[in-house]
Amino acid sequence: MVDPEDGVLVLAATPIGRVEDAPPRLASELATADVIAAEDTRRLRRLTTDLGVEIKGRIVSYFEGNENARTPALLADLLDGNRVLLVTDAGMPSVSDPGYRLVAAAVEKDVHVTAVPGPSAVLTALAVSGLPVDRFCFEGFLPRKAGERSRRLTGLAKEERTMVFFEAPHRTEAALAAMRDAFGDTRAAAVCRELTKTHEEVRRGGLAELVEWAADGVRGEVTIVVTGADPSAEVANDPDSLRAAVADLEAEGRTKKEAIAEAAKRAGVPKREVYDLVHKPAD
Repeated sequence: MVDPEDGVLVLAATPIGRVEDAPPRLASELATADVIAAEDTRRLRRLTTDLGVEIKGRIVSYFEGNENARTPALLADLLDGNRVLLVTDAGMPSVSDPGYRLVAAAVEKDVHVTAVPGPSAVLTALAVSGLPVDRFCFEGFLPRKAGERSRRLTGLAKEERTMVFFEAPHRTEAALAAMRDAFGDTRAAAVCRELTKTHEEVRRGGLAELVEWAADGVRGEVTIVVTGADPSAEVANDPDSLRAAVADLEAEGRTKKEAIAEAAKRAGVPKREVYDLVHKPAD
């Protein structure tokens, strides 16, 4: 049981779209907190206006740029017995948003940490994707640089769990193309755009198909869900196994191009790697 005189850190989920989705406890926590740490204080003001809440506590900004600097002061507030409420622009704090450093610091000092559960783009996208949800992993945002992004995805090519990514709209086409190259043209995926908002859209299909769709431009908040690798279809990624897989697929009636793409998909390697192996003499 928490002593009423002890400080408490409350991580509060905020709507990812419709304000009506705000968890019922959010309004009371906003009204009674001693300190509110907000990723964007202007958005916080809009949210409290929409919820009809009057804030009595102190408001401080807490975002990526000042997270390191602000954490000690907020920890001091907690150690002084204050109830500190942490909110981000949307969803649950610390999930690809500020919060982890403060939580870690609070836990280290035995400060009680609790949460107001609520909207989550990760779980919402999983639920509506139509892809397997029994096992999944969250990968957050991919690296912005093409080489780093490619290496990250190549490392995930054999991941059997469904994967969830966040992405900026202007980088969605490039991210999908990199996924196509790493996972194969036909790997099933879903691009979830503007979840719970007026212009919500969920586009489902193979990665190659989704790359073509994204070429026209993507707007709004984006969450990408990609099905995991099929363990029953795996091919070892050594040269001899890859060449043998292409030969077997051609014997089944596939064209060389199709066989290369399928072998790459099953092995979890880029198509170019298989192409180069097939078109050069074996050592």
